[in-house]
Amino acid sequence: MGRGAVSALAVLQALQRQPVTTAARLVKDTGLALATVNRMLMQLIDMDIVSELTQRQRNRVFSYRAYMDILNAEL
Repeated sequence: MGRGAVSALAVLQALQRQPVTTAARLVKDTGLALATVNRMLMQLIDMDIVSELTQRQRNRVFSYRAYMDILNAEL
């Protein structure tokens, strides 16, 4: 992940606090720029850590896959 590791960690920590969220909410939670948040989300999606739930181009909703798998396993 290189130079973006600090930003990715900030996004991941925010997702741990709120496992289903939007990029706009992550901007508020992390203080990162929207472009940075979106770039980190795409990298986390590529690593199968985060899933994009809405399949839209705008107002997308993301989930922290590991947390959601744990929650769904208990049902």
